[in-house]
Amino acid sequence: MVSRPVLASRPVGPIEIPQLVRSFAPSAELDAVWRNELGGLTFRDGQRYLKWNPLGSGVDLDEERARLEWLAPRHPVPEVLDAARDDHGQLLVTRALPGDGAVTERWLARPREAVHAIAEGLLALHALSAADCPFACRWAPASDVPADDLVVVQGDACAPNTIIGSDGRFVGHVDLGFVGVADRWADLAVASQSLDWNYGSGWQDEFFAAYGIERDEGRIALYRAHFDAAPYDAAP
Repeated sequence: MVSRPVLASRPVGPIEIPQLVRSFAPSAELDAVWRNELGGLTFRDGQRYLKWNPLGSGVDLDEERARLEWLAPRHPVPEVLDAARDDHGQLLVTRALPGDGAVTERWLARPREAVHAIAEGLLALHALSAADCPFACRWAPASDVPADDLVVVQGDACAPNTIIGSDGRFVGHVDLGFVGVADRWADLAVASQSLDWNYGSGWQDEFFAAYGIERDEGRIALYRAHFDAAPYDAAP
């Protein structure tokens, strides 16, 4: 098993809603759907998600907004509806995608379909023109790789960041603050590692087959080591 702990999860118990979040949903019954290890919180309000991060966390939601706006005409991602900040944190408001996260109860019970959807989504993202992308994936080390392996990577390709439709097909990606140009194995190494975290062992070969690539053990080890060692403000 991998050494990096999985700390982000759905909150359990009462959650104090930040004032900035409440100002955008003053009367809504907000559902706290995610809390990351940096203290960030994500709430659902109908067809909106309100993602809040405390100032000083090392994650800038303005960077995620810029990437979402660049991706929007090119790849299925949440639509940016609003953004704000106050003395305590930043807020990014997006429209919900039509599907469920790959680690919701439905897809945890159907791991083969989830694994194929995750591969499908990364194939679609990696098909974008890297030459057109103005961003770099800041945690991935520079490496001497073939030009066709430099792609637009998700940057945090763990399973929860894939959204799957009711038909089992890829719908879109979320949590895109680290999108940028890097070796495709920065995504593939992390995504395959994440399968063990979320579905148990035994799914990695199926993932690589669905993506259509043979394992590259050297690059898998390289990028897993960098991801595992990255501070949490560089790899959420």
